[in-house]
Amino acid sequence: MTSAPRALITGITGQDGLYLAELLLTKGYDVFGLIRGQNNPKYELVQSTVPGVQLLTGDLTDLSSLMRALDASQPTEVYNLGAISFVAYSWENAHVTTEVTAKGVLNILEATRLHCGSTPAAVRFYQASSSEMFGKVQQVPQREQTLLWPRSPYGVAKVFGHYMTINYRESYGMHASSGILFNHESPRRGPEFVTRKVSQAVARISLGLQDRLAMGNLEARRDWGFAGDYVEAMWRMLQQAAADDYVVSTGQTHTIRELLDVAFARVGIDDWSGYVDQDQQFVRPAEVDLLIGDASKAAEVLGWKPTVGFTELVNMMVDSDLQAQQNLAGR
Repeated sequence: MTSAPRALITGITGQDGLYLAELLLTKGYDVFGLIRGQNNPKYELVQSTVPGVQLLTGDLTDLSSLMRALDASQPTEVYNLGAISFVAYSWENAHVTTEVTAKGVLNILEATRLHCGSTPAAVRFYQASSSEMFGKVQQVPQREQTLLWPRSPYGVAKVFGHYMTINYRESYGMHASSGILFNHESPRRGPEFVTRKVSQAVARISLGLQDRLAMGNLEARRDWGFAGDYVEAMWRMLQQAAADDYVVSTGQTHTIRELLDVAFARVGIDDWSGYVDQDQQFVRPAEVDLLIGDASKAAEVLGWKPTVGFTELVNMMVDSDLQAQQNLAGR
């Protein structure tokens, strides 16, 4: 009788970590999640959302804690989703972003390599790369071979982690893959991210709990997909005989204006101009204007394709926030 596969997930408290844990549990995995710090405020969130996950204490900036987590979990797969992931924050805290989002990848790669010993491909490794690496885009749409030109400290840190993953694959023979994921959202997205900021504000405005919504650049275009779809692609990468890198995207792009159109329409507001203010504090120092991915390689090799469209995704998020705000208001 073969034992169940075992997965260690860093960044378990984020939307991707929660969706991935749910997916792996349904597939019969023993799932371990790395959680940082004492009395982490998201500890109870993970326990209530994915009660089957065993939580371990560790930190991507601390190699010894990663070694202990690997020893305790004995994983067959490692998913490195942990990062300082809010792009705007990275300008304010470039050093911390670099320590976690860049050097943290090196730490978990090295810990995994040391854990594997003489069989470097014994544990399959996934690195969460990002479309923000493309930044000042050199090709439309963006593919696995497109030149990387990051436009934020976050993007720069992700480029370091991406190339370090490739280097460990090529240098040591590790089964290490990178998913170059374009923007992916869900009701579990943090409220600091623009999609959730919009869905939450629209819900509150429709309930009379908020009057205005302050936004930055309304013309920026993004390729938005559903996080629940994208974690399926992560898992499929690690089921391949050979490790590789894959763009994961919908291949469709929408502006912030279109996001506002769909979100406000969901609550019956056709003209949102009277509710939205443009505020310079929300405009990035160096903007990424157009991100749109070509996921044909993921479709061909992994058999992956998105199942949730843009309008359905935005409606899902607005509906969730409406319910949450009604519960908070006691309605």
